[in-house]
Amino acid sequence: MTAGQDQSAAGGKASTEGGEQAFRSPVAIAVWWVWVLFTLANLIDLAVQGRDHLSLVAAFGLLLVTGIVYAAAQRPRIIANDDGLTVTNPFRDHRIGWAAVSAVDATDLLRVRCEWPDGKRTIHAWAVHSSRRRQLVSQLRAERRESRSRRMTGGFGGFGGFAAQAQYDSAAAARRTPSEAEQAVTALSARAEQARSAASRPQPVSPVSSWRWQPIAAIVVPALALVIAILA
Repeated sequence: MTAGQDQSAAGGKASTEGGEQAFRSPVAIAVWWVWVLFTLANLIDLAVQGRDHLSLVAAFGLLLVTGIVYAAAQRPRIIANDDGLTVTNPFRDHRIGWAAVSAVDATDLLRVRCEWPDGKRTIHAWAVHSSRRRQLVSQLRAERRESRSRRMTGGFGGFGGFAAQAQYDSAAAARRTPSEAEQAVTALSARAEQARSAASRPQPVSPVSSWRWQPIAAIVVPALALVIAILA
């Protein structure tokens, strides 16, 4: 996979001409690396200066939080390729063929609606978040733009007023940057539609979901160690 093929949800326009695309939250990636650096610095400090029981408890506490951040921030992603989608959540992976994707939309999390002959299912992807606060702010801004537009065109009747309003609305739309969720929904919906319209469309099958032991172990092992250290 080349660098040009791998795109985050905030990485600009997504191509629908094939290849592989990756959608991840830039904020989650930043949180992960900040926490890794913070943890390494503290573990080094504990190894050098702390040699008591409290230091051991603190070290296991840092490892426990690191496992949680790994599962919640580092793992979640959406991988789209020619065969379908792979939705990686904190503890589970979901593999979905394009033929089974009926719709993609966003609420608090991005949702992939699946449909096949034997049933329906909705899979939520942790990788892409859609902030209700941001949606509300965008809606309020749109209402303010509409109000200003009406005031600007209020004194001009007929075609001239409508032309001025259309020009203003077009300029405002051009300045608006799509959110991460909107970019992901647009790209994934386009690829799903492209797959559905293909001449050799395969029969849709149910998504395949599986648990992953790595993130579970990254939390359970230090948690048990922390409990033992506290009780010792």
